[in-house]
Amino acid sequence: MKKPHKIASLELGRLFALFAIIALHSQIFMTYLLVDDVPVFGYAFNQLTRFAVPFFFILSGYLIQPKLSTSPFNTLKHYSSPLIKIWLVWSLLCLAMPFNWQRVATDGYLAERTGYWNWLTQNPLNALMEGGMVHLWFIPALVIAVAITAIIIHFNKSSLLIPVAVILYAYGVMGGSYQTLTEVWTPFFTRNGPFFSTLMVVIGFELRRRNISLSSTKSLLLLIVGLIIHFSEAYWLTKFDIPFNLHDFLIGTPLIGIGLFLFLLSKPNLGNHPITFKLSKHVLGIYVCHLLFVVVFLNITGMMGLTLAMRDFVIVFGTATLSTLFVLGVNKTPLKRVLFR
Repeated sequence: MKKPHKIASLELGRLFALFAIIALHSQIFMTYLLVDDVPVFGYAFNQLTRFAVPFFFILSGYLIQPKLSTSPFNTLKHYSSPLIKIWLVWSLLCLAMPFNWQRVATDGYLAERTGYWNWLTQNPLNALMEGGMVHLWFIPALVIAVAITAIIIHFNKSSLLIPVAVILYAYGVMGGSYQTLTEVWTPFFTRNGPFFSTLMVVIGFELRRRNISLSSTKSLLLLIVGLIIHFSEAYWLTKFDIPFNLHDFLIGTPLIGIGLFLFLLSKPNLGNHPITFKLSKHVLGIYVCHLLFVVVFLNITGMMGLTLAMRDFVIVFGTATLSTLFVLGVNKTPLKRVLFR
């Protein structure tokens, strides 16, 4: 049965965004469908999936708004504690798991792992913002964004939420994808930390606080405008030798996230099926473990000599299937308290 406090379309959005992230991290379409030896289709697909993380941030701000508005610090504590625990546990697991099985076989476990550990120590602050593996950056970024929002609300300065978030985002863009042009100094990779996450969380927070909604047509128009701006920026930046597939966030990216979120909000019964609600509650668990399964299937497809579309299919659907089964299985054991919340 559908839980009354959950919106089916937003839960479906979780699953859609998660699958997009799995496909992104699987690096599909990057070795074929080439145009002048450039994986044009792969680059385009890579950037199309960039809606996923903004959507997750916006959804988080939307869901936490009522509690954060009434009890900011208490909500921050109860919200962030399990997330930090998950981040620590999975950082340790990711640090321990070897990525290159062939090197483990030839040079040994420590030789394979030491190279990765040494690479992380070259930029310790950035490593701290990410954790044991690159995808875990989402968790500290979310916690920091919620903390900034909670502090501003606690001091009754809600009018500063959007200005502060926009300033952080502008700095993140200038020090991120536009850094070659702006030469803005940053202490670490600006995708990590508060620079992009704060604006996305605040957007979700404000959408709910102000009860903002749009029709499905206007939402789709906003989404399309965001895609046009984002892709135009990515293409223009290639003129400065910045790879098309590099970008996590650009100036147009928030419009993509807002447009998709408002579209799903305008279609609340979309995806209203028991399976949607059963799987969506495990999205965080699948997210934190999925990249390890990508590594597993990268090694397996390499050993089997699979290439092109068959390789992509095995990695994407193998990862999606096994990571889901893993989380469902773990949730039936005492390990659930250790690995997930």
